[in-house]
Amino acid sequence: MKINIPRDIKNELIAAAKDYPVVTITGPRQAGKTTLVRETFPGMPRVSLEDLDERDFATSDPRGFLARFPEGAIFDEIQRVPTLLSYIQTLVDEIQKPGMFILTGSHQVELSAAITQSLAGRTALLKLLPLSFNELSTLNLQLSLDEYMLNGMYPRLYDNNLNPTKYYSSYVQTYVERDVRKMINVKDLNLFQKFMKICAGRVAQIFNSNSISNEVGVSHHTIQEWVSVLEASFLTVRLEPYFENFGKRVIKSPKLYFTDVGLVAYLLGINNVTQIQRDPLRGNLFENMVIMDFYKNRYNFGFEPGFYFHHESNEREIDLLFKISNKLIPIEIKSAQTFNFEFFKNVNYLQKLLPERAPFGFVVYGGTQEQWIDTTRVVNYHHILDVIRYAEENV
Repeated sequence: MKINIPRDIKNELIAAAKDYPVVTITGPRQAGKTTLVRETFPGMPRVSLEDLDERDFATSDPRGFLARFPEGAIFDEIQRVPTLLSYIQTLVDEIQKPGMFILTGSHQVELSAAITQSLAGRTALLKLLPLSFNELSTLNLQLSLDEYMLNGMYPRLYDNNLNPTKYYSSYVQTYVERDVRKMINVKDLNLFQKFMKICAGRVAQIFNSNSISNEVGVSHHTIQEWVSVLEASFLTVRLEPYFENFGKRVIKSPKLYFTDVGLVAYLLGINNVTQIQRDPLRGNLFENMVIMDFYKNRYNFGFEPGFYFHHESNEREIDLLFKISNKLIPIEIKSAQTFNFEFFKNVNYLQKLLPERAPFGFVVYGGTQEQWIDTTRVVNYHHILDVIRYAEENV
């Protein structure tokens, strides 16, 4: 039986449709974009441009295609017919009706370029990632931390109670076959899958394309192109470093994260909870899951993330910096379920270094006890939205 999981971004979608003639929702495949727009606008006609007949019609006769929808429509996977956007622009400029077209897309680069050219100023842009913990809380699940990391956060897993290993196996095969071939000329798909697995093995670590190129056996430039493909399909995020003249040498390369932790677990060959518990990258998986929940909660409420990390050459690192205005909120991420005062070390360091700019900090961990200790709050990983709201309201 299908489970209805309310999405936090719905209010932003409704508000955007009142202000703009076009709303565009992007995000990875199967993040729930189509379900969201169907449930938000149940009366609107919907066309998937993955359908070959519809795509051919939209490509060969865009005016005739759009004439079928005088009151507007939902178009899924709009990046399949980017030329349609110019005709949508003409139509919305003539009719001046808010919320006329709702577009979804899962290719960041193609869509961004087409929108910049045709719909600049006419469309609101929203980004939907897989489920957040705040959204999952509506299901009252009794899952362990390790079960969440194994399952990941894609809605279909919870809608249909799917086996995560089988789900991600199909997801990767479909993604590689369907999307990668369209975006770049990969002669050996197995080599691209090897690249994905190596990236998973370095999740939450400094991204070093030269090192990865040596392992995969392709050029540095090819690795740069391939990681751009993962980002363009919303499968990975590069977290940029934050650096000022803090008096120390700092790392200036980004860190790599996947938008879904379950995909990382699958690429690492993990297919049960016991393997996660024993895996040396368990802490990295937890960090990936937590950081992406921060991203989701910012996107779901209509904001750009504003997140960085800070890593000094002496190995002192702050997992996440939340920049709001001129303030820097340090956030430490620990998978342990038992609190330890060592967790505060790096947060306290930044607070002492920048007392005016880092007025408080957070430790997000695997345990359940939550408390303030001086100016740092210890928080369970389910309550990341509370961290964001506190930071936004108190800077």
